[in-house]
Amino acid sequence: MGLDQQHWSEECGVVGLAGINGAGELAALALHALQHRGQESAGVSVSDGHTVHTHREMGLVADIFTEPVVKSLGGNFSLGHVRYSTTGSSLVENAQPLQVTCHRGAIALAHNGNLVNAHTLKREMETDGSIFTTSSDTEVFVHLVARSKADSFEDAIAEAVQRVEGAYSLAALTRDKLIAVRDPNGFRPMCIGRFQDSYIVASESCAFDIIGATYLRDIAPGEMVVLDGDGLTSRQVMQPAKPSQCVFEHIYFSRPDSTVFGQSVDAIRRKCGAILGRESHVDADFVCAVPDSSNTAALGYAQATGLPFELALIRNHYVGRTFISPAQKVRDMSVRIKFNTVQNIMQGKRVVLIDDSVVRGTTMRKLVKVIKAAGAKEVHLRIASPPVTHPCYYGIDTPVRNELIASSHTVEEICTYLRADSLQYLSLDGLMEATGEREKYCAACFDGNYPVPFELDISQEIVESSNEILGVGSPDGP
Repeated sequence: MGLDQQHWSEECGVVGLAGINGAGELAALALHALQHRGQESAGVSVSDGHTVHTHREMGLVADIFTEPVVKSLGGNFSLGHVRYSTTGSSLVENAQPLQVTCHRGAIALAHNGNLVNAHTLKREMETDGSIFTTSSDTEVFVHLVARSKADSFEDAIAEAVQRVEGAYSLAALTRDKLIAVRDPNGFRPMCIGRFQDSYIVASESCAFDIIGATYLRDIAPGEMVVLDGDGLTSRQVMQPAKPSQCVFEHIYFSRPDSTVFGQSVDAIRRKCGAILGRESHVDADFVCAVPDSSNTAALGYAQATGLPFELALIRNHYVGRTFISPAQKVRDMSVRIKFNTVQNIMQGKRVVLIDDSVVRGTTMRKLVKVIKAAGAKEVHLRIASPPVTHPCYYGIDTPVRNELIASSHTVEEICTYLRADSLQYLSLDGLMEATGEREKYCAACFDGNYPVPFELDISQEIVESSNEILGVGSPDGP
């Protein structure tokens, strides 16, 4: 989501290894490949077969797992996690993996997703005497596992997942096992790879590539796999429900070099761009992407339409937190810090600008202005996904519905607000054509068809007025 990352952010990334010397170091290395899935915190839990130990901090993987820290990890089993808070505040207490000790011993848990009944379960357990130390829904799993009277951790986890609802790809580390389970709808990805004589699990296959592992398959919806260092055992702990794979994994969240839900992310994004070109061709001089997440779709669009692809927007990859006083601010600073135009390419040209999605639209409005200021004659926006009209409740940090510009405005109204010369989105049919498996995907953010009920009553949301949505009278207004 090239422009609206601050408004619709990644979820989390998980990786785990079993029965491998230096498993902790390998997990820390693999987390570098999953950094795009969460930049708030990172952690690695390790076990040497006897003791579980966890190191977690706020910040980026490279800043947390320095050489001395990595060398101290060791272990034959490991579990790593990068986090962006979809449920729970951005605090170190909420960083994962969460490690506890119960009557069966020590266990560390991490998950990607969002439990839609977490608040109900938490209230029930608090009434029954449980004490929660975080605001993360992962701790609901922790309590359910700890309270279970099952003999083994595997059985306790199998029992716990019967109580939760929503999206989760969960991994747990005990002293001598790595356990992974995926929700029965299969909302979030989790795959299995082969590494040396053992196995690795991860949210995306790019985590395998960085350590030289080989992708085998996805964990099936409702399946639990147990890795003990000697092999892999599988059990179906829940009956698969209606397939509900998150289509936004292919649009934005996953890396293009990953295999997700058994398909190449790069291939699907190229198809999205090509179908978008077929649906919304316009006379122009060249195509450019809002880097980096839209690059592949823009290539597909260019190839389908015969228009040249140009690197006319350059992204600054080294943007951290910026502290600029009001007196120092220049107009559109938030965009100019992140992007710059190649003016000799833009000058006097008709530009097709590809982005993967538009959420609020305020930042895209600024970018169109910057591109026109660089000399572009026309700016035609083409979005490689349908209009986002509904929030996600299954593990993505989305704005509430009244902040989604497409929830209450037509394409023509949005185009006018963005000050583009034209605007067209990829159709939902086109998106599903690109996936090739329409029946397997959740597209609730586009059509409002939520496959699993949730606690929030969206009917109570109040749609803001047109002026509020479009920024009239605000710093982002005219």
